[in-house]
This record gives sequence, structure tokens and C-alpha cells, in this order.
Amino acid sequence: MDQKIKVLVCGDVRGRFKQMFQRVENINKKAGPFEILLCVGDFFSEDEKQNEELIAYKNGHKHIPIPTYILGPNNKNVLKYYENTEDGEICSNLTYLGKRGLYTLSSGVKIAYLSGLEKPTGASDEEFYFNMDDIEAVRNACLVNKSSASDYRGVDLLLSSPWPFGITNDGQENTNSSKLLSFLCRDIKPRYHFCGMSKKYFEPAPYRLPSDQITQLELCTRFISLADVGNAEKEKYVYALSLTPVEKMRVMELIQKTTIEVKSPFADINFNDIKLKGEATESKQYFFDMDSKNDKGKRFGQGNDRQNKKPKVQQWDQEICWFCLSCPNVEKHLIITIGTHFYLALAKGPINDYHIIICTINHIPCAAQLTEDDWKELQRFKKALKKFFKAENQVVCFTERNYKTSHLQINVFALDEGLAWKIPHAFEDKSEEFNLEFETMPELKDTQMLPEKGPYFVAELPNDSTLITRQMKHFPIHFARDVFCSENLLNCDEKVDWRACKLDMETEKSLVKNFREKFAKYDFTSS
Repeated sequence: MDQKIKVLVCGDVRGRFKQMFQRVENINKKAGPFEILLCVGDFFSEDEKQNEELIAYKNGHKHIPIPTYILGPNNKNVLKYYENTEDGEICSNLTYLGKRGLYTLSSGVKIAYLSGLEKPTGASDEEFYFNMDDIEAVRNACLVNKSSASDYRGVDLLLSSPWPFGITNDGQENTNSSKLLSFLCRDIKPRYHFCGMSKKYFEPAPYRLPSDQITQLELCTRFISLADVGNAEKEKYVYALSLTPVEKMRVMELIQKTTIEVKSPFADINFNDIKLKGEATESKQYFFDMDSKNDKGKRFGQGNDRQNKKPKVQQWDQEICWFCLSCPNVEKHLIITIGTHFYLALAKGPINDYHIIICTINHIPCAAQLTEDDWKELQRFKKALKKFFKAENQVVCFTERNYKTSHLQINVFALDEGLAWKIPHAFEDKSEEFNLEFETMPELKDTQMLPEKGPYFVAELPNDSTLITRQMKHFPIHFARDVFCSENLLNCDEKVDWRACKLDMETEKSLVKNFREKFAKYDFTSS
């Protein structure tokens, strides 16, 4: 029987960080460990002084007990607290999810989320409003791998700040209720839908959605609105869940009726005024020209068995992931070569001219979740890179950090052969500095050697040994760069932070061109 995944959800915090995190820590000690804390509603207060409680967590004097993910702003007065967040990180263990998307935990739990309020008719665009484009992006991210009407099982959680239109408490609609959100709920069919912004705890009887063109299954949704942290009425503001991911449940469990169920609150809503633009076709999925053909007459990306085989993880909203090739913000001038499942690119802010990354074309969080075909191509890239660097009198290391990142990125560090013997010692020195413990394993040959659940860091060394740790609490984000920039290796501590190494576009293009030309004879994707 699959192990249950424990998740905490919290209502509007509004700057009461100390009280909320203390409550979460107590719950985690008594009933944990919980994998994640999710916050809906207003996380920051409009009162700037109230938000000062977060300073102690930002400077490390206090620690957030479990990984915490929050939604975006609901008004312009708190926009400034979301500025300059690196990869969504606000501080250690506190991350802004983003405007909209689908987040899949390593355990398989699928979390759809939508930040902000529905844009009122005639209102000007604001960062805290969502519109039909956002709704469709979340919907498509959830449905992208559905192959038939019997295949779709819904998602585990939907997070939003406002309520969907149609759900009432004592006959009263919520002030900020959203019809677009109702449309999204009807189509993606979450098992649990958590909201805030009502100042009251409200959990009506679950409602069952009828079968439709999306799925033949009649799936049930539990709507839960949580109260404010520290509310005077002492109403419930933290909710503990223990669930099996929908993808691992038996169909009979999904459709089993509860004792009390009510009619779908969306059954009588006319959605004819809500028009979808249509699913994106495969030829429009990536930023490069999918209609151009390679030497074998195939389109780029053809032969990808993910078209016919269901992947292990759900796809992310690719419009907001900088590493998905379908993202409009991908800096395509950094790309060196593209395979069927992976691509090579120059690292942003490289520590030297040969610092590159290996990324998956589709959205996959970590190497532990790769399919067999994915893994085979990854090994082909690594083998080709080893041969290339050997010809350049260099050795190569591959590192992956499955922590505070949503898309698989394998950093490739190349150093002069004469430094090879120093690399294990450099890792040992930095491990002691950051109080980390690593396990040494043989050569990494398959995904079974990686942790199935939870975050990890792994490094493949030139001597064919592998270092791995799951000790990820307060793990330094730039640990790999710390090692290779250390005095024993490249001796360039000023390059530990990638932002200090950012290059202008012309320099980046020149480095990519140079690497591509030298690597050409080893590049199996062009043969």
C-alpha cells in the first residue's frame, strides 16, 4: 500500500509569521513529518510594520520548519514583497509559487495554483489580476498528458485566494468570487480546493462533478476555505492532509461516494461566454521551428516516446519555466545542441568557458523521475562530453541539485586533468564548511540509485565515484559552484554567485559558437 503524503495548508497569514510558523512547528512535531506547507490568501500584510516579523527568518536568526510555498499578491500594496525573488525564493524554506501553474511534488502529489483576483471588466491590467489566459494555462498544464476520457483522474490540490462563483455560505457569495475559477474547477476536477480571503473557516459537504468530455469518471471535490491566522474567533486556519496521489489511487477509490454529497455548485452556471483558445499543437510547443527538418527528414522532437507513453510526472505550466523549451522567455542563443529528450546550453553566469548545463526538453523535476529512454539519452550526452573534454585535456564533473528548483538541470564542470585528484578533497572541505554529510557510491548507472522521494544533491566525479546527500535543510544553493570556485580548484571565489558572472549577449553567443564547433564531432544529435 502506498505511503500517505502529509501536507499542511494555511489560510491568510497577513504578516503574522511568528505565530503561524510556531503553530506549524508544533503540528509537525506532534503529527509530522509533513512534506510541505501551502499558504492561500494574503500572505503579507498591507501594514509594513507587521511584515517586519519576517526579517528574523530572512537573516537566519529563526528558521521556517518545513518547505513553505505561497501564492502571489491580491492587491497593489504588497507587490513590493514579491520583487527580486530568485527562482521564487523569498528566504530559506519560503518560496513564491508564481502567478499560475502546476507543481508536482517528488511524491507525485499534483498542486494546481492560481494567484491573485479575477480581473474585473474594464479594469486596467495589474500584476495581481488573473484572466482567461491564466485559466487556460493552468487547465492545459493539468490536461496536457490526458490521452483519453478514461485517463484523466483530476489533480490532488487546487490553491487560490478567492472562492469560485457558485459556492455560498448561508446563501451568501464570497465578495471576490470568480466565475473563471469556477470554470477551472469544473475542468481540472481537484480532490481538494483550498481558498482564503473570507476570514472564516468553511468546509461544506463535498460535491461530485458529473462525467464529461474530459473524463468518464465522476470525481469528487472537497472545498475548504480557511480563516485568518490569529483570528479572534479561533477558527481553523491550518488544515492537515494525509493523502495518496491521484495517479496512485485505484479508480474505485476515486469514484467511491461519501456519506453526504451535494450537487455540483457549477451545474447551473452558464459558461458559454468563456471561450478557450484551443490546445496548443505540437508544432507550436517549442520556441524553435518544429516544422524544420533534420538530415533524416524528421521534425525535431519526433521519435519522443512521451507522445505515446505517459511520463512519470505531470507537466508544468511551460510558459513560466525558464528551462522548458516552450517557455517564451527561454534564451535560445544559449542553446548548443538539441536531442530528443535533452538539450545542452551554456550556463547562465558560467564559471569558465566550458561551464554548460544539460536540461530536459519537457518539464521533469529531477533525474530520479526520468523514464528509461530519457536516461539512455542522458548517458549518451555524458559519454560524448567525457570524450570531448578528454580530447581537451580536461576532466568533467556532473552535479544535480533537486532542491529549490522545478526543472531538471545537470551542471557540467570541466577542469584541467591535473586538478582531478583535488576534486574529492574540495568536496570534502566544503562539506565540512557547511556541516554536510555525503554518502559515497559507485558510478551512477540508473535512476534506482537516486532517492525516489524528497530533495537531494548528487555529484558524479571523474574517478567514477558518486557523492550524494539528502541533508537538504539549509543546503547552500551555490554549493557546487562553491566547490569548483574554491582555492584548491579554480580559485575564483568571486564567481560563486552566478549573478556576478553574467555576460553580455554577444559574449554568450561567442562562447556557444566556440563550444558547438569544437563539440561537433562528438555530437550524436547531428548524425
